[in-house]
Amino acid sequence: MARPLINVPAKIKRGQVFEIKTLISHIMETGFRYTTTGAQIPRDIVTAFSCSYNGEEIFRADLYPAISANPFLTFFTTATESGTLDFKWIGDKGFSETATAKIVVE
Repeated sequence: MARPLINVPAKIKRGQVFEIKTLISHIMETGFRYTTTGAQIPRDIVTAFSCSYNGEEIFRADLYPAISANPFLTFFTTATESGTLDFKWIGDKGFSETATAKIVVE
């Protein structure tokens, strides 16, 4: 089971640019490896990530087999108002994980 970790400041001044860090625990399998018996190990990766700030998408990334296990993403946005950041990861085999973080803008 995947476990997301999110790091955002709890309080931010209006208009300040702040950093958002995310990491999701997920064993990524590229689909290019084989077992000792020669059977191909099926691909199992996180394929997409998105972040919304009060319902408006502010960041999106498509991920491919070259991404490492436990993908770590960091990006920046500007604080406009208090609210929530909604995070969503989507992957192979029906994988889907969500998380939220609240921020207070002063």
